[in-house]
Amino acid sequence: MAYTRLCAALSRWSLRTAVLGLVLLVVCVQWQVLGRYLLNDSPTWTEPVALLLVLYITALAVAVGVRDAGHLGLESIVALLPRAAQRVAEAGIHLCVMAFAVLMAQAGWEWLTLKWDEPKPMLGVPEGLDYLPLVISGALIVLFCVEHLIALWRGTAIEEAGV
Repeated sequence: MAYTRLCAALSRWSLRTAVLGLVLLVVCVQWQVLGRYLLNDSPTWTEPVALLLVLYITALAVAVGVRDAGHLGLESIVALLPRAAQRVAEAGIHLCVMAFAVLMAQAGWEWLTLKWDEPKPMLGVPEGLDYLPLVISGALIVLFCVEHLIALWRGTAIEEAGV
């Protein structure tokens, strides 16, 4: 199905971007340590860049976790229910996660637009970039929840996208 391929591609992109962000985070922190202890001249940009990278890494990883069903769940309770009730409970869980993701993206968008004209002190980039991960992750989670609901309705499983 084309929608599943799209979601798998988005999940792979998110995971690869998060891994790249993690590598950049390690380099950034190492540069900070090198500057502080070896050069005795700590760069001012490394800490705000590291904090920004953490936001993006976390948001993308959370979205991938929702698609790959790596998030926390109540499987032990759901497994005790009859099969028909299990499907209803699973659908309810996906709908609740989707509702949260919509609210997250909506609030992130509001803050992004409110803070876009304020520059970050050490970087000079818009302060609104701190809220963009909420919008991206929220949108991805909504897409992934829809994919889970379609798979549940069809009685199929979603395979992890992998790297």
